[in-house]
Amino acid sequence: MQPTQAPSVAPVTHVLYLHGFLSSPASIKARMTAAARTQHHPEVVWLCPMLAASPAQAMQEVLQATAHWPKASTAIIGSSLGGFYATWLAERWGCKAVLLNPAVRPARDLAAHVGEHSLWHDSDKHFVLEPRYIDELKAMELPHISHPERYLAVIAKGDEVLDWREMHSHYTGASIKLLPEGDHGLSDYDQHLDEVLGFLQLA
Repeated sequence: MQPTQAPSVAPVTHVLYLHGFLSSPASIKARMTAAARTQHHPEVVWLCPMLAASPAQAMQEVLQATAHWPKASTAIIGSSLGGFYATWLAERWGCKAVLLNPAVRPARDLAAHVGEHSLWHDSDKHFVLEPRYIDELKAMELPHISHPERYLAVIAKGDEVLDWREMHSHYTGASIKLLPEGDHGLSDYDQHLDEVLGFLQLA
């Protein structure tokens, strides 16, 4: 399916960006999106928090930080595990979301990676994936999305980490930009950023 604009609703005034597993607000995609927002939509409120290791804690902190946000004009961008979180939040808030190679079943995928890891963008900082975090992820899984029209998914067939077929199936009915090659990190993200921001219809 070719990506289309989201239904015409109130312009988005607040954007939440959620990074992936072992990533951070210093990720290239997060910084590129933040720069584009600053340049073209400086009035839009932007939040890209460092997510806690615990999924439950991460989402609780996000909910607290955005408690005063007008959900009708909020949108979320999530990459990989952040895409999983973005979907969970978008279903809760009823808002638009853009998903970049989103994880669909992270509890299954991360179960073999329990233990200590270094962050991609700062090897001096460590991230401990505890067994209970797998249970927290499992509790957050959704069998399907309720309003596909609220979602745009950018999915790379060349993703070396996640199965593009599973992503494509989970977001059936959504606007999907399916890349014939690509990689998990979307190293060509600059070529898709305009479509991401266009779908969100920023104020």
